[in-house]
Amino acid sequence: MSEKQITDFFARYGTALGSGDLPAIAACYATPTLVISDPGTVLIATATDVESAFVGSWETYEARELTDAKATISHIENLTDLLAIVAVSWEYVDSQGGTQPGESYRYLVRLGEEPGICVVIPVLSA
Repeated sequence: MSEKQITDFFARYGTALGSGDLPAIAACYATPTLVISDPGTVLIATATDVESAFVGSWETYEARELTDAKATISHIENLTDLLAIVAVSWEYVDSQGGTQPGESYRYLVRLGEEPGICVVIPVLSA
């Protein structure tokens, strides 16, 4: 998969995150998936589960008046023609145009036919 495909995917994902478009966020994930962080691992079985997982995040974004999420990709490691690990740091834009730092993740992504690239496993980074 190309760097442009990956960059385009994370731009689309960031737009969905920033606008709170839960179906569009869910479309960015292959299911079932695992979300991995220091406190533990969460199984997300369906697109509905993805949406449910992001409801609380969206409420937090809305309360902080965040309107967009911008991905900065620091590293891409192509594992195969269809799989890559992508290191991403997020920056959030608020309604005044200011920026706020977000989290960093490593995503295992897969290139498929529909919806194209999708997250297979996100891992919260330190």
